Formats: sequence, structure tokens, C-alpha cells
Amino acid sequence: SADGDKENDDDDDDLFGDDDDEEDEATKATKEKQKASLQSHLDTITTLLQTQSEQVARLDAAYHEAEAAAAATSRGERSNLIAALSKKLCRDKLWHYRDYNEYVSSILEYRHVMDIKGYLNLIKEGNQAIRKKASTLGGASSSKSSKDKNKRSKRFDWDLYRTCVSEGLRDICYRFVLSPFRVGIKLEETHNKNGFSYERILPGDENKPDAGEPRQWMTPKIEDANPQEFASELVGSGELVLLSTARDDADWQDNPEMNDPLKGCRYVAAMELAHEPRIRRVLRAIYRSEAVITTRPTSKGLGIIDGFHEYYGLHLLRNKPVKEHFPMDAAELEKRRARLNAEEVKELDAELKLKETNSCIQYLNMLKAERSGDISIHVHLPFVGDVSGNDKPWYKCELENLGRDRQDVGKFMEALERVYFPADNDTDEWNDERRKILKMALVNYLLPQFEAETRRDLKDVSTKVGVEAAAQTLRDMAMEGPYRPSHLLGENRFIVPTGDVPIVGVCSSNDPKDGTFLAAVNGRGELTDHLAIPGGTSITSEKIREKVITFLMQTRPAAVVVGSGAGVGCKLTARRLGEVITQATERWNNRLIQGQDEDDEDFEARMQTFRLMHSNIDDDDDEVWKCNVDIVDDNVAQLFGRSVRGKKEFPDMAVNLKVAIATARWAKDPLGELAYTWSSASDAGVFGTEMLFLNIHPLQRLLPKPMLLREYERVLCDVTASVGVDLNGACTYDHLHGLLTFVPGLGPRKANNLKQSVSRIGGVVSSRKSLLVKRLMGPIVYNNSVAFLRIRATDHLQDQLLHPLDDSRCHPDVYHRNKWAIKIAVDALELGDSASNDSEDYAITALRDVMQNSRDEIERLFNATKAEWEAHYGPTFNVGAWDPREAVPAESWRDKVEELDLETFAEMIEENGNGKWLTHLTMIKWEFRLPFEDPRKPMEPPSGENLFRLLTGESDVTLCPGKEVTGKVVKNGDFGSQVKLEGDVPGFIPLRNLADDHVEAAEDIVSVGTIVTAIITEVKMDHMCVDLSLKMEDFKKKSSQWGRPQSLPPLDDFFDREAAFKIDEEKEKERESRLRALRLTIGGSSGTKIGGDSHDADGGDGTQAPRTGKVTRRACAHPAFRNASHSEVDRELKEAGDAMVGEALIRPSNRSCDSLAIHWMVRPGCIKVIEVHEEDKDTDASIGKRLIIKKEVYGSIDELLGRYIAPMNDRVEEIQHHRKFTDKLEDELDTQLYDMKKANPNGVFYFICWSESYPGYISLRFIMSRTARNHTIGISPEGFAWNGKTFNNLDKLLNEFKKNPSGARTPQHRSSSNSSALSMSSSMSTSRQSTGVRTDDTSRQSRSRWGPAAMPPVPVTASRWGNMPPPPAGPPPSFARPDGAPPIFGYRPPPPPGAPPGFRQ
Repeated sequence: SADGDKENDDDDDDLFGDDDDEEDEATKATKEKQKASLQSHLDTITTLLQTQSEQVARLDAAYHEAEAAAAATSRGERSNLIAALSKKLCRDKLWHYRDYNEYVSSILEYRHVMDIKGYLNLIKEGNQAIRKKASTLGGASSSKSSKDKNKRSKRFDWDLYRTCVSEGLRDICYRFVLSPFRVGIKLEETHNKNGFSYERILPGDENKPDAGEPRQWMTPKIEDANPQEFASELVGSGELVLLSTARDDADWQDNPEMNDPLKGCRYVAAMELAHEPRIRRVLRAIYRSEAVITTRPTSKGLGIIDGFHEYYGLHLLRNKPVKEHFPMDAAELEKRRARLNAEEVKELDAELKLKETNSCIQYLNMLKAERSGDISIHVHLPFVGDVSGNDKPWYKCELENLGRDRQDVGKFMEALERVYFPADNDTDEWNDERRKILKMALVNYLLPQFEAETRRDLKDVSTKVGVEAAAQTLRDMAMEGPYRPSHLLGENRFIVPTGDVPIVGVCSSNDPKDGTFLAAVNGRGELTDHLAIPGGTSITSEKIREKVITFLMQTRPAAVVVGSGAGVGCKLTARRLGEVITQATERWNNRLIQGQDEDDEDFEARMQTFRLMHSNIDDDDDEVWKCNVDIVDDNVAQLFGRSVRGKKEFPDMAVNLKVAIATARWAKDPLGELAYTWSSASDAGVFGTEMLFLNIHPLQRLLPKPMLLREYERVLCDVTASVGVDLNGACTYDHLHGLLTFVPGLGPRKANNLKQSVSRIGGVVSSRKSLLVKRLMGPIVYNNSVAFLRIRATDHLQDQLLHPLDDSRCHPDVYHRNKWAIKIAVDALELGDSASNDSEDYAITALRDVMQNSRDEIERLFNATKAEWEAHYGPTFNVGAWDPREAVPAESWRDKVEELDLETFAEMIEENGNGKWLTHLTMIKWEFRLPFEDPRKPMEPPSGENLFRLLTGESDVTLCPGKEVTGKVVKNGDFGSQVKLEGDVPGFIPLRNLADDHVEAAEDIVSVGTIVTAIITEVKMDHMCVDLSLKMEDFKKKSSQWGRPQSLPPLDDFFDREAAFKIDEEKEKERESRLRALRLTIGGSSGTKIGGDSHDADGGDGTQAPRTGKVTRRACAHPAFRNASHSEVDRELKEAGDAMVGEALIRPSNRSCDSLAIHWMVRPGCIKVIEVHEEDKDTDASIGKRLIIKKEVYGSIDELLGRYIAPMNDRVEEIQHHRKFTDKLEDELDTQLYDMKKANPNGVFYFICWSESYPGYISLRFIMSRTARNHTIGISPEGFAWNGKTFNNLDKLLNEFKKNPSGARTPQHRSSSNSSALSMSSSMSTSRQSTGVRTDDTSRQSRSRWGPAAMPPVPVTASRWGNMPPPPAGPPPSFARPDGAPPIFGYRPPPPPGAPPGFRQ
């Protein structure tokens, strides 16, 4: 119709645009033509769809007809197939839905849930294998089979299980064994309830006809047939398939297990039994109670662990129960508690907690020792019989000989046999089959998993305890209060608070190049002035002394604190500063007194000079200046001096000056400095990462960083909440702002917003109420955090009346909203009706009066307590330790708030429906007495043992009687010789200990400057000294004859002392040979002078020992020395693995009697052997006094390791961290270069990697045109050798390479395929861990040989006692290419036949 056409036109208008009345007729015609064409296409498509639908319907009908016909013909076959499939699945034998549903609802541990998941996955794998085979036999499509294959589990170790189950062995095995889920139920109830009812009905089976039938819980038996007959019958019928084919060889004939037809059935039963969750749960508990820990030393540990080693006592633990590392079982604990009273229960819990903590800390130390390659840890069941061989002790037995089949599984077998064997007995043959199943399930599947789980649990629980211990150490650091100057120590801190006193921090250094800095900070920690003393200049010099005195008089600190970073030298610095401070205080306090030798003009001139220097001091000021000096720990300060925070706050200051500033701040507020340390975020935005660099706990390197940071954050939050935060100070000073982060209710973001908001309003907050009034906080944040924020008086608030409770722990709810604190004050003052005055000034006055009354009462109680004590015990009252909270009983208080009945007041409040407020009212009373009392005790300067450990870094582990140390004689006196040990630790050899015989003078035995090795006889920590001995009788004492320091943990009860004694006996022969060599040096008991010109290399009778010229064992006790062959040293390095990377072991070289060989482990899988020539030897068995590598002379093994190996390790680390280094094989790297060149033909690309042809070298690989080329670069202590030059860093070498890529010095120097690419000297040789291009297949799996970060070289243990002598004049050994060697360019040349030039073993 016309109307319809019109509507269509309108629709078209909507689609193509608004109708335009002025549109011409041609445009309308075009639109009509387009519309007609679209309509024609639509009709054509509709017709095609209808035709195709009819064809699909006809094909579908034909398909259904064919399917119905096929179903009719194969219905019988399918029924048989389904029956066979159901028989193989054995669903009722493996799973009961309702029972497992209830079991899942009852479990609480994640591990038990994973047991169920593993069991279900196993059953699923077997069922899928059965269905897959059934579908194949039934003619299913290959596409579905392929789809199932793609979904199959990746557990390839279950392939045999799938095969066995798919062949129907599951159905066969459950004809003579009980189903696993019923075994699990019986085992659980038998173990937990000591009995099982065979009439037990499973959930949901109540209405079944066989419900409660005991036979369901009994193991089925095969009557009238033994296992062989039973299997033969099934094989003959084709029901049992053999999994292996018989062979005609000796192995098959000698091992009847291989041709046992029931082997597959036992395997299926053992697998499903081992995965049943209830069985795992019960056996896991038994394993936890029976398992033990055994540690044994590695070959490396046997050589270095002695009675003085830090791991002594951990390396020979034998059969220590695992359960000691975990909380006691609840049932056993309940039995022990039942016979104790409340006090004894508390003591028992504390004892068990301490035992568990000590065991966990011990296990962490064991992990540390295992990580270093010194010991190995084994978790196992006790072994059956003696594991020690006839010729080897137990700690040297091979692990392969101590398999799980030798572990005592008797308790497991007893528990399983009780529920797995038939109750009415069976033949021995069938019981043996069942016993084999149980043994297989235990040994092959359960024990390995239980061992791995136990090790993980031990590590987890020990890590948790270790984190708690580290957090407790940090809490102790944070709970250390501000330093209290000595002139205030005679006053109690509750009566005379420390306040904000100015302090001077001092940072000195042992390095003469670094100066000593004094930094003065005011009461708020701001730097006011500083003084720099040039390096190498003594404070006692006249010029410097006057500068220091002037500086101190200008700043007048209450104390001077010296950081401990300079070690023992800090004590000398503190003593000298004490003398200067005494002169400065005397000069200041006597400034107005005219001297006897001073006339009026001189006095007036001196006063005029003083007024010019101190213009802010009034002559009438009679203040007495008191100051003292102390040493404090500068661990946190040293970190600040080198941190991003320090650079940001003091960008132009020296590091030691920043350390001095932080040292003074640490003395003022340790908590503030710790919070400031936390406030610095890492590049990833994680706060607190700087805390990980503090030496908080000795085991913190073993603990997970996230757990440590989480515990550290909690500790800082707790301590900050108990101490409180000065809001104005934290918002004004950057070094105090970190405290706001830990205020409950705030955090980094809210704390930063609060600081910015306070800055916008002028930088000062006058009251807590203004936080809400000025909208500096939201209501919720305010309510949560305001009680921890203090409003203290500052210079900007002098003219304002501050609310006294704003500087207390009272929440504003109790004095602003409810005004209960004000009512308590008014009632305590008995103001009566005047309480109706609601003015704030009146309330503040009342509060101040009652708080002043309480403070007066505290002073009265202190004086009374002191007088009473001194009346009974004399003047021995400890003024600083008196605490009114603890020392004063409640009935002794006489202040006005004590007269109020706060309990009745609290009851009245509760009756009015306002809740319970008794705790708050009690807190109000104590805040009146001690407003925001600091719970931290004043910082105590270290003394005695603490000072010794702080300055020397030594402890009873590193310095103890009986330990050998090396030092330098610095002075001989009438009573003995003074020796300086490593770390400048003073040592002293009494005259009687210089030799076994009588000694008249020390000069007869030792000379000044001589390096001696002595035995520690006593460590006098209080005197900062170590007594030593050179007597042979002390050297001959065994380690067990020296007393173990009491500060060390006692040896474990399970430590094998007999084995340790046997190891000591084995080492005695080596010790005797070393003592014979030592006699050549110290002259034995003959009194021969050490370091003199006498015959000190005698053969025992005073004659010179002859040189034989033969390669022989050396008498050397250095921990890096081995009297072993080339292969033995290599094997020791290999067994230690990555723990020995960067380490070096030294052995006698086979080259000559005057040569040593250094085995340096460059990286995992690469060991470089370096020849060392010896000179100035006394005997063949001694070590030369001059050790030479390429004309460079070294004086000792320690110097060799320190000056040669350590710099080489630094070079390796520089390579590993270089931007151009890639940890790939050379061929892989060349392929990458080709790809990059192909992508960018105009580019020149280069990388460096490890050389495969010559281990210990690096290969510079580059591509300029179409061929990848390389240069081989040598590594030396001085730098990197290439092209006849040595570069001190890799970047300079690469810059030189860019200028001269060919590296050729003459035109004829082109590539030579047979030339050596080495630039090392002829004194070096190489050994590799394996053949082929990969040097360590294991390490290559991780792609990086050195891990995420290169480890610094581990210091050699024994070298810690000798200061490294300065390097001699002249250049280090050269690593340039020998003259005449062809250049390194072009393709990598093949290695020359045999060892590379100059390399030998």
C-alpha cells in the first residue's frame, strides 16, 4: 500500500540519512535501484538455505536408520564389552562417594586434601586407560582417541600403571587383597581407636542387603590354589597378560621376579594402596614419630671441620629424632600435663618451646652447612643392623649402600599386616604375596615421599622459628631507648627525663686515606655543624686538638658517640676524644675565671676572643657543661652513609660524614632510624628492602626475604604503637617521617598524605582535635590512629595552650567526647560544683594540677624507696633501674587519683549503657602519673664481651682456646711479646709461653715484624686481648682437651663423640707432620729465634735437614692445602658443587719438588690449574717462603689467595654482570649473531661468552660482514689481556676492540687455524669436569652458571688471622700473549693436540 511504501521510505531515510525535499530525481532513482538489487540477493540466499535444509534432513534420517540397524546387530557385543569394562574398573573396590565426602568434610590440613586429589587422579588415569582400550576394541573413531591422548596426564611414571590397569590386572589383584579404601578405614580406626568393628556400615549403605556383613572387611582368599597355580590358570585362560617376554640369558634365570606373572598385579595393588589418603595420613604420623636425622661430613667437611669450626657438633649427628623439631603430639602432651599443676604446666610449656626453638635453629645451621658443601643431611628411618662396614666407619659409607630397603619398616609393616592380612589366616605363599605388595608400597612410593615431605616440613618450621628469632632481635634493637649521658645516670629517668639533648657523632676509619668526621646534631637530629679531620692525622696533634676543642665548645654536646665501624681503633679514638673533651669542658666551665698567671689585659683579650667565637653566649650564663664519650654500634649508620636516602638528604657530603650524622641520630632515637631505614622503597616499590642489609641475625641469609620483611614490619608497628610518635616532628623532619608509616591506622600512603596536609597549613598541628577540624584526617583514620600521635611543645607552639592529654596515650574519646578524664581530675581535686564549668581552659588547668600532683608523688616514692634501701643495704641503690610501675605496690600510692574508686565509676558508665570502660579509666590514672611513658630502657653502651664482639667481629666460634691463629709481632717487652692478629685484635704471648724451655728474653725467640702461628690459651674479652702460646705441648693438645666456651650451644645428645674422636686420631698424623715442619720455623724447644739468622731448619738434632729433590707431601696445615693428587683435588671441587665457585685448593705439583699447583674453580664445571714456583725452602716437606707466578712474588699462601685469586674472582664477577655477557654456548651465540645480522645487515653486533676451547677464558664473538669471528681474552688479577695489552676493566677493552676489531698488530697477522688462542703464561694448565663443549651439564639446565647474581668469593677460613702484606713493587704477572704467537681473529681455531700450550698437570 501507499502507506507501507511511505513507511519503508522513512526507514530508508533513517538508514541513509534525512529526507531531503530538494533531492533531485536521479538520486532517488539510484537508491531505488540499489534497494531492488539487495532484495534480489536476499531472495536467492533464502532459496539456497531451504534447499540445503531439506538435504540435511534426508541425510539425518538415513543416518538414524543405519544406526538403528547397527545397534540391533551389535547389541549383544556391546553388552559384553560394557560388562568387561565394568569388571576392569572395580569401582566398588576403590571409591565410596558418601564415605569420602564425610572424610573430606572432616580434614583440616592442606596436605590431606592433596592426598585425596592424588588418589583421585591415579584412579582417573587408570579408568581412562581402560576406557581407551575398550573404545579401541569397540571400533571407536581415531579422532576421539587422539583427543583423549591430548588430555592425558603428563605423569610419565604412571605409564606402567596405565598399561597394567588397562590389561585388567586391577580386577585380578583384588581377588586376593583387600580394596585400598577399606584398608584405609580399618587402619585409621585401628590406629586411632585401638580396634575395628567388622560390622561397620558405610554411609549410605544402610538399606543395602549386605550392610553390616563382616566379610566385606575381610581380605579375600584363593582356596585350593597357590599363587603359581592361580597365575598359571589365568594365563592359560587369557585373562592374565604377561608384561614381559622370557629370555635365554643369565639375568632372567637368576631373577625369578622378572618372570613372575603376578608382578603386575602386585604393582597395581601397591600403587593404589600407597595413594589411598587415609593410609597416607596414618603412615605419615608413624613416620613423623619414627624418622631420624643423620648428618655426615663431606670430603670437604672432613678436611676443615675440627673442634674449633663453627659446624663442629653438626657434622656427626646420628639418628636424632625428627619429632624434636616439631611441637609435641597433642595426646602425649595432654598426658604429661595431667599430672602437673598450673605453674608446672607453664614451666613445661616453656621448656618444650625452648627445646623446639633450639632444634629448629640447629637445623637452620645444618642447612647452612649443607649449602656450603661441608655436611650432608639425611632423613630416614633407623637402619636395621650396623651400617658401618668392616673397613669404613658409618660416616664414610656410600649412600648407595644405605637404601630404603635397609631401613626399619617393622612398625609400618605391623600396622599394615594387621588390617591387610586375612583375619582367619592364609597360606604362607599368599601372605608373602601380600607382604611384597606392602613392602613395595612402602619402599618405592611412601618412604621417598615422606622423606621429601619431612625435609620440607623441617625447613618450613625452622624457617618460621628463624624468622621469629630475627624479628625478636630486631625488637630488642627497636626497644633500645635514647642514649642517656653519663651526667644523668645518677638521676632516675622518670623524674629527670633525658629530653632532646645535642649529641656529636664520630666516624673514624682504619684506612688512612679516609678522614675522621665529627657531626653535631641538635635535639631534633638536625645537623648543626661538622668537623673533618684529614686522614692520617692524629687527634692528639696540637693543631687538630685545638680545632676539636673549638668545635666542641661551639656545639657543647651532652655526649660524643663514636661509631664502631673502625674496629679496635675506635677504642683509641674514644680515649683520645675523652682527653680532648676533658680539656674542652674545663676550658668552658672556667672561662669566666681569671688564671693565676693571667693579668687583666690577657684575661680581657681572652674573653674578647671568646665572645667573638661564641656570640650567642651571655657572660652571665653560668651553665655547667658536662659531656662524656662512648662507643655505640653504627651498623645502621654505616648503611645510611651508603644508601640512596643518605645521598638524597646530604648529596654533597662524604660517606663518613653521613655515617657520623646517622651515628648521632641512632644514639638519640634507634627506633626512628630503623623506621627511616624501612621508608626507602626498592625499584620494585617494596619498602624495607634496606633492612635486609643490616646484620640483624646470623642466619638471616637463609630466611625468605618476604617473610623477614613481613615480621620486621610487625615488630616496628608494635614498638611504634607502644612508644608513640611526635606528630609535628615526624611531619617536619625527613629522618623522623618514617615513624608515621608504622602508626596503627596509617601506612606509607596515608602518612605521606598527612605530612603534605600538615605542610599546607603551616607545618604545625596544635591539638589532636585540629586533625579533624582542619580535615587532615578522615573520621575512621582519626579514630584508629590518634591515640598514638603525640602533640608535644615546640618553638612554634610556645604561645598556645596545649592540652596535656594530647601528649598521652588517652584517646580523645575519654577527654573530648565523654570528658571522663576531666571528671576524674575534677573529682580527684575535690572541686565540687565548680565542675559545672565547661570551659576548656578550666579543664586543662584541672588536668595539669592533678598530673603535677602525681609527678610529685612519684618523686616522693622514689626518695622513700631509696632511703629505705640504703638504710638496709648501704649506698647500693640502683637509681636507673627503679620503675614506679613495678617497684611500688598499689597501697603505697598517695596521689589524689588513687583515692578515687574507678571501678564504681566504670560500673556507673556501664549501667548507663555506654559499655565497659574500666581499662580506659585505669589507663587514664597511669597517664596522669606517667604521660606517654617510654617503655624503652636507655641505651647501654657496649662493654665487656659485647664491646669485644662489636669492635673485633669475633666471637667464641672464631676465637676460642685451642684455636690456631696467625699474627705479627709488634713489640717485645719484659713480660712477653705483643702480637697483632687480624682485625687488629691485640694478642699477647707471655714469656713462659714463648717456648717449652725457660726463656730469658722475648727477643731470643721472636723478632719484631715476625709472622707467627700460635695457639690461643685464653680470650680476655673484658681486656680486649687474646693470650697466645708457642709451646709445643699446647700445639700437641687435641681439640677435645680444650674447654668448649659456655656461650656456644652444648653438643647435641645425638652427636657421635666416638666418631669425632676417631676423626681427630686420623688427623693426628697430619698434625704431627705439620708440627715437624713448624719446628723448622720456631726452633722447637731449643729456643731458636724466629725470624733470625740461626739454623732454624734443623732435623731435630740441630743439623740442617738435607734436600732430596723429590716430590713429596708437604707439612702444611693451611685449610686450602691438600696433600692429594690432581684427580682427588678435582673430585673434591666437583663434589662441593657451586659452593666452591671462586675457591681455590692448593696441592704439591707433580712437575717438581719446588712447585705447587693451584686448582681454581672459575665457574661451575671449569677448574683452572695454575703452577706456582717455590723458592727459599727449608726442606722438601716445607712450603717455600717465596711463591712465584710469572715473576710476581708472594710471601705466603694467604697472600697468594688474597692478591692473585681474589682479584681474578672479581674479574669473573665483572664478566658475569657485564651487559654484553650472555651465558650461551659459542655456536648458539654465533647463530644469534647471524640472525641479528640478517635482520639488520648494516649493524655490527658483538657479545662475550665463556670460551669452550680454553676454559677460564672469555670469547669475544662478533660479526661484521657475513662470518662470525672471535677473539679469546685472558683474565688476570690486573685486568683483561687482549692484543698484547691489559685493560683494567672490560669496557675499556671493548672500546679498544671497536677501534681495532681485527686486533692485528701487523698486516700479516691474519687467522691461523692451528694457532693457539691463549694469552696465558706457560705456567698454567687446565682441567675440565667433563668432555665435550658443555663443561657442566647440570648447571646448564638453569641457563645461568652463576644464578641470578654472582656470589662473592668465599674467604678462606684460616687466612682470617693474617693481615695481607702489601703487594711488592712492580707490575702483577703478565697475561699477554707470548711473542711470536699468531693473532686471534676469524673462525675459532681447533684446539692443538693434547693440552693447550703451557698447560700441564
